[in-house]
Amino acid sequence: MIPLKDDVPAERIPALAGGIIAANALIYLYQVSLHAEGSGAAHEMVTDFGMVPCRLTGYCAASGAAPPVAVALVASMFLHGGLFHLGGNMLYLWIFGRTVESTLGHVRFAAVYALGGVAAALAQAAADPASQVPMIGASGAISAILGAYLLLHPRAGIHTLVIFGIFWRVMRVPAIVVLGFWILVQLASVLLTAGVHSPRGGVAWVAHVGGFLAGLALLPLVRPRRPARRR
Repeated sequence: MIPLKDDVPAERIPALAGGIIAANALIYLYQVSLHAEGSGAAHEMVTDFGMVPCRLTGYCAASGAAPPVAVALVASMFLHGGLFHLGGNMLYLWIFGRTVESTLGHVRFAAVYALGGVAAALAQAAADPASQVPMIGASGAISAILGAYLLLHPRAGIHTLVIFGIFWRVMRVPAIVVLGFWILVQLASVLLTAGVHSPRGGVAWVAHVGGFLAGLALLPLVRPRRPARRR
């Protein structure tokens, strides 16, 4: 299932979600330009600014050129490993993020996004504390947005591309089904890849789950309270 859009009316302009998408796109173009130079600078950028679990847990030391771990935690959310990686993340951020921002407001949305991204990185580091593979991408932060969306709009309609072999159809699917299916895929992937280590890395499934759970936990803390009715 590939979500295309939701049917929740926007209450305010999702300026922050749009700005994050623009920033990710511009940084990716810069990464591509470094690749084109062929100097190895693109690889160094990922190595230095990606979130390396062993640096966070203290199992290994960072190189002299690497920024502090706190900087890497944030910077890693704006780096991507390819066009499909970027495109998939930004599609989910636009569909679900603009609605969450519209519902919560800019500041609360930023809190869920940033704190969810950090929680996702911590979850991945806890699952594989000695890993030296840099983790990059906005997936963890976006997973937190998905968790928040599920609590905010579980019955919203998501216009979704559903593919059955060579047949496809766009259907309106409840958000609880779309996001429920998504988190089940993430959990299944965690179980199927448990104990599998690749020096080239792969998908940080645990980060997705950690971010999603963080979004569920953060929403009650940041959700605006409805004004009490006067009698």
